[in-house]
Amino acid sequence: MAKLPRISGKDAVRAFKKLGWEISRQRGSHIVMTKDGSIYSLSIPNKKTLAPGLLRSLISKADLTVDEFINLL
Repeated sequence: MAKLPRISGKDAVRAFKKLGWEISRQRGSHIVMTKDGSIYSLSIPNKKTLAPGLLRSLISKADLTVDEFINLL
């Protein structure tokens, strides 16, 4: 398994948009993304760096592997 990169919230939003996730709303510093057909929504804080555990959780909710996510960046 590849090592998780240290990325910002904006970079994560950009990567998930490539997979069809759309920004549905924003409240404060959190961007909420949804996708048709998915039971999950992704809540991404708009910070300079995301915590590794949070990023790993977002990747698994999007039904991706770390390697697939890294290829999107």
